[in-house]
Amino acid sequence: MSARQDEAHQKRIEEIARAAYDRCHPQDSFKDLKHRAGFSKEDRMLLRDWLAAASAQLSNGKHR
Repeated sequence: MSARQDEAHQKRIEEIARAAYDRCHPQDSFKDLKHRAGFSKEDRMLLRDWLAAASAQLSNGKHR
């Protein structure tokens, strides 16, 4: 995968994670989670989990 394709793939993973997180957490935002992840271990792990779930969905063809 080229760097450009990898960047597009990562962007798509983040879009999927953002939509799911924002849908499940109406009082919070994915943007805020990403910000908090910079200094909170718990939020860093939560962000990692949301991105992993989105990556798995994309790999399984659930978001094309």
